[in-house]
Amino acid sequence: MRRILLDDLSGEPIRLLLEEHLRDMRAWSPPESVHALDLDKLRQPDINFWTLWDGESLLGCGALKDLGQREGEIKSMRTANAHRGQSVGAAMLTHIIAQARERGITRLNLETGSQPQFAPARALYSRFGFTVCEPFAGYLPDENSCFMTLVL
Repeated sequence: MRRILLDDLSGEPIRLLLEEHLRDMRAWSPPESVHALDLDKLRQPDINFWTLWDGESLLGCGALKDLGQREGEIKSMRTANAHRGQSVGAAMLTHIIAQARERGITRLNLETGSQPQFAPARALYSRFGFTVCEPFAGYLPDENSCFMTLVL
């Protein structure tokens, strides 16, 4: 049975999944365009981090960063490579959007890659109503980034 848990980022499975995530981001994007957060940066008080499990198997993860002024940012959305195509991203995105609404967030933003490897992520976000927007929260324009937003 699948379950989503608020995660303290202390377990070995999540460490390995985030290493996989960072490794892929660095392989697909130049260093200045990698905006994925490591474990320490995800442990900040303005970030909530969740993991999606099926039994003992870690399927994916995602985070919500409070940007203030009723805005939030999705961070570290990742489906484990072994579980791609199983609606893991959709389940996590549904959860993060619900959490954002519960917290009174009225605009949810994200940054993802513009390269072909990120096309499935951009398609997922578009299916949920996200649209392309200008950079936000201190991001700079970057040909390797696609910025998206959803009004809640």
